[in-house]
Amino acid sequence: MTSARMGVEPSYRDAFGKRREIAPAVQQRLRAAMGVDDDQSAASPGGLEPVAIVRPGQRLAGPGETTLEDGTSLGAITALPPDSPFGYHRLVSDSGEQLLICGPGRCHLPADQRDWGWAVQLYAIRAAASWGIGDLGDLRDLAEWSSSLGAGMMLVNPLSAPAPMIPIQPSPYFPSTRRFRNPLYLRIEEVAGADLSGAELTDLAAAGHELNRTDRIERDAIFRLKMAALERIWAAHPPLDGLSAYRAEQGIGLRQWATYAVIAERHGPAWSRWPEPLRRPESAAVAELAAELSDRVAFHEWIQWLLDDQLARANAALPLVLDMPIGVDRDGADAWVWQDALALGANIGAPPDVFNQAGQDWGLPPLIPHRLREIGYRPFIETLRALLRHSGGLRIDHAMGLFRLWWLPLGESPVNGAYVRYPTDEMLEILALESARAGALVIGEDLGTVEPGVRRELARRRILSYRLAYFEHSLPSVYPRASLAAVTTHDLPTVAGTWLGTDLEVQRRAGIEPDHKGLRKLRNRLARAAGVGGDASLAELVLQVHAALAASPSMLVAATLDDALRVEERPNLPGTIDQRPNWMMPLPATLEQITADPFVRRLAAALRR
Repeated sequence: MTSARMGVEPSYRDAFGKRREIAPAVQQRLRAAMGVDDDQSAASPGGLEPVAIVRPGQRLAGPGETTLEDGTSLGAITALPPDSPFGYHRLVSDSGEQLLICGPGRCHLPADQRDWGWAVQLYAIRAAASWGIGDLGDLRDLAEWSSSLGAGMMLVNPLSAPAPMIPIQPSPYFPSTRRFRNPLYLRIEEVAGADLSGAELTDLAAAGHELNRTDRIERDAIFRLKMAALERIWAAHPPLDGLSAYRAEQGIGLRQWATYAVIAERHGPAWSRWPEPLRRPESAAVAELAAELSDRVAFHEWIQWLLDDQLARANAALPLVLDMPIGVDRDGADAWVWQDALALGANIGAPPDVFNQAGQDWGLPPLIPHRLREIGYRPFIETLRALLRHSGGLRIDHAMGLFRLWWLPLGESPVNGAYVRYPTDEMLEILALESARAGALVIGEDLGTVEPGVRRELARRRILSYRLAYFEHSLPSVYPRASLAAVTTHDLPTVAGTWLGTDLEVQRRAGIEPDHKGLRKLRNRLARAAGVGGDASLAELVLQVHAALAASPSMLVAATLDDALRVEERPNLPGTIDQRPNWMMPLPATLEQITADPFVRRLAAALRR
């Protein structure tokens, strides 16, 4: 897909099969949010396109000086040599400069892949060692235990960092940065130098353990305790062997995150409300403040190094499939760094569909397609690399965003939006290249309104489809091999909530009209997929439906820990924010209880492949 195809689409076919025309006023407002007068203004005004996909041996757009990613100059050539390595190369000619994406075209995917694993909301896990929230030590312990049962992977909610100050954003899908991680997930006792803090750390740990008793995840209280502990360890001069290497590897991105964190501590998390001189990351004022507060900048860099190490150890215990949120907070760190590439006058979401007839506004600003190309896809590449650094795979939230995204002008209803087309071929080529480099598979969450051809193209690129028993008309026995099979996700009812009908009460309490018809449809699909009657017990249904998924051709099968524990309330109810405690409910059993639970072991046996 070339740049000529980018931009606002004047019409679309909705989830009900009806062609919808986009009002000219909506199109105009979205183009204004992109900074262009019309779609044609978004294309290159002559000369070289800023980006091109090339294969080894292929002719280039014109003669020019070509430099490989590693800095090797190939001189003035007209075609890429047949033995050229994959990578991001550069062509410079009289017509301009061009980024050359040279990749394998398809993602990494072992031919014999056939694994099962848990889908985990890490924050919801509590163990004896937890400070009121699941941490990377808990993740490692769960991974080791799951591996002993035969699991081959584990899906984990986004671990991305929110703004590092109170109140802490609870949603894992509303990060300040997708490149760095949430300090709440640190296992404090495993930080090198923690033993230097003595009684102070013991008191903080005791207060943290007390938070395991609460019926909600108290992120603000946990943040205060963990930051206090980390500040004490830092003040005691902990061992820093390896921090310099981590800094060098992460480069300017780590420095920018740590600098954002320091400025946010002084002026609040919203960079758009900072003093004017601090609103540009490259400004002299930002450099001066970072130098003045260099110890605090180093402190935040150190925290990310600790998180990186603990995540690496969890991934070594069992390959993790990490989750990539669809966007970032418009007032957060990544938006501060890449503000010129974001349409800050628009949000992304979803048009009306069967499950959300009012549509959805996710409150996140979209990347502008033509500006993303102009800066060489740096936000996309850096985000992928960060998430693939310590993982065996990547789940891309709303994978349709690689093709088109539903934009709505700021302040408008989701109904009054339009699809904006993205440079799909180039983004998929980058995804394939980064996947191959990391040796990690990719899963595309292709649920909701999916335009024709998307799933076919994802399959061609070896990106696994997401197949839910809730949504599939077919039996698991005919699911496509290139897929991950599951029953539900964090945004949908749990098996218990569906089978017992209690999700209707969850909807009612949140002020949403209960969808009796929709829940009945999900219940019928569950029974059919499981091969059980309507009078089956919840335990029988959970075991049978997951056994059916395990017997399917799908390469991967996942079960949520919520369903393993037969939890009735889902983690998140789309369309609600303050109406219910989304992302704040712990699991009803501790990690120690989960690993000793006979039913959880029976479910693991049913999932074994």
